[in-house]
Amino acid sequence: MAENGASSDPDPHTGPQSKGAPTPKRKTQEAARKRPLVPNDRKEAKARNRDAQQRERARMRQALDTGEEKYLPLRDKGPQRRFVRDYVDARYNTGEFLIIAAFVFVLITFIPIPGLTFWILIAFWAMFAVVFVDCFLLYRRVKRMLLEKFGEVQSGSPWYAVTRSAQFRRLRLPKPLVKRGEYPTV
Repeated sequence: MAENGASSDPDPHTGPQSKGAPTPKRKTQEAARKRPLVPNDRKEAKARNRDAQQRERARMRQALDTGEEKYLPLRDKGPQRRFVRDYVDARYNTGEFLIIAAFVFVLITFIPIPGLTFWILIAFWAMFAVVFVDCFLLYRRVKRMLLEKFGEVQSGSPWYAVTRSAQFRRLRLPKPLVKRGEYPTV
């Protein structure tokens, strides 16, 4: 503070004393900010956009292979989804074998043995019932484990576990990062 009570700093409303150039007109500033809605070279803009999308897809594909959290799709992001993936990948799921069993049952039905089709159909529905019960129990178990570990259940996480358990282990994306039997800690 100066002795007469005035501040020695310049007034913040007036700015510095000498700026060397006049303030540009509003029209000039707005014109400088304007960009065309459609670029001048549409082919080049389209090619750049396509290249950017390809790079983004490649980055996401690599994240699905490595499990890198930053570039995963939204449905796979988060600590709860990671926990669910690790839990499902660590166990044997009956849903994995349903498609194989259905294919085998279809092949066996071509064998012309009387009464065989009936028993194959019964066996298929029994397998389907076992898969349904396994998925129901998995849904409840995952929900309980998420409540214990995180205090809340992210919407869709138990169903995420069920759908992942119905896929072949080798075809799951993101790829399994744990071996069978390596369950995550609760």
